[in-house]
Amino acid sequence: MSAPLRVAVACSGGRDSMALLLATVRAARALGAPGVASPGEAAATIEVWALHVHHGLSDWADDWAQHVEQSCRAWAARGWPVRSMVRRVTVEASSPHGLEAAARHARYEALTEMAHGLHIDLVLLGHHRQDQAETVLLQALRGGSLAGLAAMPTRRDREGIAWVRPWLNQPRCRIEVYGRLHGLTHVDDDSNSDPRFARNRLRTQVWPALTAAFPQGEQALADTADRLADAQSVVQAWASSVLPADEGVPWALSGWLTWPAALRRQSLLHWLVREAGVSPTTGQLRRLVEEIPQLMASRTAGHWPELKLRLYRGVLSVERTVHEAWPPNPMGHWRWAEQGMTGAGWWRFAQTAGVWEVQAVASGGVSSEILAALRPRARQGGERWQAAPGRPARSLKKQFQAAGVPAWMRDAPLLWMGDALVLVPGLGVDARWLAPPGQAQWQVMWRALAPEMHDTSPGQSDNA
Repeated sequence: MSAPLRVAVACSGGRDSMALLLATVRAARALGAPGVASPGEAAATIEVWALHVHHGLSDWADDWAQHVEQSCRAWAARGWPVRSMVRRVTVEASSPHGLEAAARHARYEALTEMAHGLHIDLVLLGHHRQDQAETVLLQALRGGSLAGLAAMPTRRDREGIAWVRPWLNQPRCRIEVYGRLHGLTHVDDDSNSDPRFARNRLRTQVWPALTAAFPQGEQALADTADRLADAQSVVQAWASSVLPADEGVPWALSGWLTWPAALRRQSLLHWLVREAGVSPTTGQLRRLVEEIPQLMASRTAGHWPELKLRLYRGVLSVERTVHEAWPPNPMGHWRWAEQGMTGAGWWRFAQTAGVWEVQAVASGGVSSEILAALRPRARQGGERWQAAPGRPARSLKKQFQAAGVPAWMRDAPLLWMGDALVLVPGLGVDARWLAPPGQAQWQVMWRALAPEMHDTSPGQSDNA
C-alpha cells in the first residue's frame, strides 16, 4: 500500500481555522471512500494534519493547543483521517518590528519546520474575504507599496511548500454558518480585542461604521486587492526583463537614466528588494530618482547607508556582509580553510575579517587544484591583473578604475597561489588562471563580516 498523501491546515483553534480543518478532513474522508476512484484504481488515502503553533503569549495558550488536539483525537476516533502536531515557539516581545510581526515570523518558521518534518508540501490557511479587505485598508493607511496593497495571495510557493488560502474570496458569515451547522466548537483569542494592535482597532472601531456606510465595501476592497495583484505581477515581469539577470551584480545605470520617472522608481524598488532585502519608502524612492541623475551628471559618488546603497561611476551596488545573508547564528556555517578551500561553501582563513563563498560554475572559474592552493594576502601595492587573454596585465588601480569598482571595495584581501595573483574581489579571476572549458571549476567571492563577527581563531568554530 502506498503512503498516504498529506495536507496540513494551520490551525489556531479559532473559528475560521477550525472550520477549514473540519472541511478539509471531511473532503479527505470523502475522497478516500470506496467508489470514489476510477475502476481499477485504489481510492486516494489523504491524511490531514492540524499544525498548531503555541506562542505562549496568552494565559489561555495551553487551552488552545489542547482544544486542537482533543478535536483531532475525537474525529480520529470516528475513523476520520486527521492528526495534530503542536510546536512551541518563543516570540521576541521587544522585536523592533513589533509583537505582531515577531509572532507572525515565529509562526511561519514553526509551520515550515513542521511541514518539512512531515513531508507536507501543501499548507492551507483560513483567511477569508474580510481579512483580505482589512489588509488592503491597513496597507493603504501605512503607505504600503503595490505589493502590500495587493494584500494576501490565494497561493504562494515558498521553501518547497504551497501556502494556499482556499476561502480568501468567501465572506465571514458563510464560515460562521458552516461552523454552526456542524456544531463546531472553537476558542476565542483574547488578544483580538486588544486595541494596541492596528488590525483590532480597525476591526472593532472602524469596520462596523465602514460597512454600514458602504455595504459593498468588503467585496470592493477584495476586488481591489485582486486588481493590484495582477498589476504587481505585470510590474514584476517587466522588472525581471530590464534588471541585471544575475543577483549580486552591480547595476550600470546609463540606460536607466533614459526611462520615465515612474519606471525608474519601480525598477529601483524591485532591484533593492531583490539585492538588499529592503523596501524603500515612497519618499526614499523619489529622492533616489532625483539624486542619482544629478550625481551621475557631476561624476560624484553617492552613498545611502539606510538602504545599504552606493553609487560609483554610474554603477549602483549594495553593501553586503555575510551577517546579512546568513542565519542568526552564522558562526557554525563556515569552515576554516587551514588546508585550503576544497569545494562549495563558505571558507574562512585565520586573521581575515571575512569569508570566501565558493560556488561551482560552468565557466569563468578556477580549477579544483588552484582553488585548494589559494591563500589570502592583503593588498600591498604594485599588483598587476590581466582582464582577458591576449590583453596586457595592468595595475590594480587602473583595473579598478576601468571596471568602476568602488573605493570601499578595493581593500579586500587578494587570493594568491604562491607568488601568483589569481583572484581580485570586484574584478574576478586573472585571465591567466582561468580553468579551461569543460573542466570542473569554481567561482570565489569575498564577503566581509560584520565587526562583531571578527573572531580570528579557528578553534572558535564548531564546524572546523
